[in-house]
Amino acid sequence: MMKNKFFNLLVVVLFLGLFSCEEEYVKPVKISYQQQAIDSTLAKNTDMEEFIKPYREKIDAEMKTVLSYSPKSMFKSDSPYNTAIGNMMADAVLEEANPLFKQRHNLAIDAVLLNYGGIRSGISEGEITVRTAYDIMPFENKVVVVELPYEAAQEMIKYLMKKRTAHPISGMQIQLNHNYSFKEAFINNEAIHPEDNKNKSFYIATSDYLLQGGDEMDFFTNNTEVFHLDYKLRNLFIDYFKKKDEINPTQDNRFTVGN
Repeated sequence: MMKNKFFNLLVVVLFLGLFSCEEEYVKPVKISYQQQAIDSTLAKNTDMEEFIKPYREKIDAEMKTVLSYSPKSMFKSDSPYNTAIGNMMADAVLEEANPLFKQRHNLAIDAVLLNYGGIRSGISEGEITVRTAYDIMPFENKVVVVELPYEAAQEMIKYLMKKRTAHPISGMQIQLNHNYSFKEAFINNEAIHPEDNKNKSFYIATSDYLLQGGDEMDFFTNNTEVFHLDYKLRNLFIDYFKKKDEINPTQDNRFTVGN
């Protein structure tokens, strides 16, 4: 009986407490605002400018740091099937990510596939700086290595055959006939044929964006295993540039039509 009385008293106290809180809560009756155009008429905040200035100058100096040199300009529109800049990017991933993959997992990358749309700028003749790396790869995308079973690897080759776009590839070779029909394809020097059925898999380095099926690369979702290297592509390119006195890639025969 005493327990019931105590419970009832507790309920009354809580109710009164909630009621009193609700009474004390001040509800807004009107909200006013004024639209401020952001244009040349907007005065600078000198205090904020002075606060930001040393950080801006430090970032600008770092972005101008020279890493390497390019004897020629290169752009992703230079060729329809493979380009110097795309080949360089894919080769850089293979060169920089493979030792890390071996060290962590005692495995080797067979090939690299990035996406044409991910190349956001070209490289002009002259000095290659930190800003160059940010220009070609402004995103926060990271390198992942995907274990693709043979069937998914076949789908990857079919995708590249269908798109016939200069996606950056490395460790891979695709040759099509004049009518764009399949001629031959290789991944890490192993022939891949659309009709084969093999119990084999390949380790393909790509970006975490493409891993999710970006650019319609759905075959990456049909993986056996994914290895995250926690290595941003932009940082990878910076590391690659630092090691090279000169960046001078060429268009080659890694993807050809009618040869």
